[in-house]
Amino acid sequence: MTDEIAPMLRSAKGKRPSFYDTPGLDQMMSMIMVLAGEVSVLADQVDLMQRVAAEKGLDLAGGMKTITLDQDALEAREARRQAMLDRLFYLMRKEAAEAEAQETSEGYSQVIADIAKG
Repeated sequence: MTDEIAPMLRSAKGKRPSFYDTPGLDQMMSMIMVLAGEVSVLADQVDLMQRVAAEKGLDLAGGMKTITLDQDALEAREARRQAMLDRLFYLMRKEAAEAEAQETSEGYSQVIADIAKG
């Protein structure tokens, strides 16, 4: 496996627009849309492979049942899975990082002082 530099994720600054009143529903919809995009791309790729194989007279389904993957193929699959999961959970990680960045020792002290005042 080659040493590849992971692409830098870009993210918009500021608060994201919210469309639903239920907390977390916007995140869930974002995740569903990422998954829908992934499934759509995969369906197109499978369709294309089947059409190319049929034109060449290849039994693609039979070959898929008998193939044994080597370590490089398994590692490539895992890298692809991890990239998909990064896209899927991007919004949740971004919001967690934003929340963490807002937590400061001064803010913590202020919360303690506010609680002490009652």
